[in-house]
Amino acid sequence: MPTPPWEIKREVVVKDEEPTNLDFGCVPDKRSMEAHIKYGIINIDKPPGPTSHEVVAWVKRMLGVKRAGHSGTLED
Repeated sequence: MPTPPWEIKREVVVKDEEPTNLDFGCVPDKRSMEAHIKYGIINIDKPPGPTSHEVVAWVKRMLGVKRAGHSGTLED
């Protein structure tokens, strides 16, 4: 039986470090939740059944935002 994904030991490999120029943004792990919501992307594995429009409406309601959309089709 294969190992379930959540039990696989993983490591992050950093090849190079560069400082973040604060004139053009902020350190990624220091972003506020508001910035993540305003500029972020949510990856959704939509199950069969609900339409793309319904999923967008759910996301807007859950996050309390006025604008949200999808790129391409979310259909099977």
